[in-house]
Amino acid sequence: MFAAVCCAVPTGHALSAYVALRTGAQDDGGITEGGSAADIPPRMLTAYKTAVQQVGKDAPKCQGMRWPVLAGIAKIESNHAIGRTIADNGDIRPKIYGVLLNGSGQGGNTTPVPDTDGGRWDGTAGGERAVGPFQFLPSTWESTGKDANDDGTADPHNADDAALGAALYLCGDGRDLTQRSQLQAAILQYNHSTAYVAEVLGWIEQYTAAATGPATNHLTGTVRTVIEAALAQKGVPYSWGGGDAGGPTYGICCTPSGKSGTSIKGFDCSGLTMYAYARAGVRLPRTAAEQAGVGKRISVSLGTSALRPGDLVFYAFAPGRDATIYHVGIYVGGGQMVNAARPGTVVRLDAVTAMSGYAGGARLL
Repeated sequence: MFAAVCCAVPTGHALSAYVALRTGAQDDGGITEGGSAADIPPRMLTAYKTAVQQVGKDAPKCQGMRWPVLAGIAKIESNHAIGRTIADNGDIRPKIYGVLLNGSGQGGNTTPVPDTDGGRWDGTAGGERAVGPFQFLPSTWESTGKDANDDGTADPHNADDAALGAALYLCGDGRDLTQRSQLQAAILQYNHSTAYVAEVLGWIEQYTAAATGPATNHLTGTVRTVIEAALAQKGVPYSWGGGDAGGPTYGICCTPSGKSGTSIKGFDCSGLTMYAYARAGVRLPRTAAEQAGVGKRISVSLGTSALRPGDLVFYAFAPGRDATIYHVGIYVGGGQMVNAARPGTVVRLDAVTAMSGYAGGARLL
């Protein structure tokens, strides 16, 4: 009997409540990246990417601003404004307000912060509270905010304006954010908490994994749907028994080597394929070996050159004997697959030769 070392039968991070306290600052500059991430609303992701494109105009000395940096901050500050309505022009409603910084202890604040805007941005003249998806204090916004969407107003409750303001604030006086020490300093300036820095860096790393990937604009229909859904999960942790048609889930115990997925929200190999194919309306069984029985089988004897984007890719202890299949990935072309490989890794792009025992594929689309 062979143990399925990748895929098990089934059975995030939590948003941290931080209040962003900061002083005045300046600038920013950067490069454009593609990619996506499953937990970011498309309109917010557009705001992050647009800010990266715009920031060099105001902060030409800044280097290394990337959308994952902005996404890491916004994940902690507002969970990407999830639950709000984001208009085409970027306006977010209802507006996002932090706790009143009156020293009460709520939200971790113990020092009263006097009102500076008469309630213009934070809706109250009785004190100060952070606002918008990046949780700027009104006093900071007055020195940092930019009108990114050319409507005549720099509004912290607008996704585009807030993202550009955050990019400029993080960039400071020409930081090089490709240097980890300078990136850490930028985040620490945003919120003077080492725990905050660590959590933001964790999200930046996850979003960075999602930021690069193969081009999909040449693909059409359900194939593109499946591949883009899988690529959007890059950076999500591997979890034994984790994932289903609805997305990442906590896994189960335990792998043959004793690794448990019960505390990890993510995907194992067949959980990832279930999720990606479900986006195209295709329901798959739970394990890799069972999935080999769906669709048109691609014989191992044809080699990997017979694979097409969207095909399932299988690996077995004894290639040619489907009962011994232990792993599955999604072929994206160019000899690569989207892969949830093993405990301790994240969903990523791998060569189809990265796993041992190539056992052919299956074409479902």
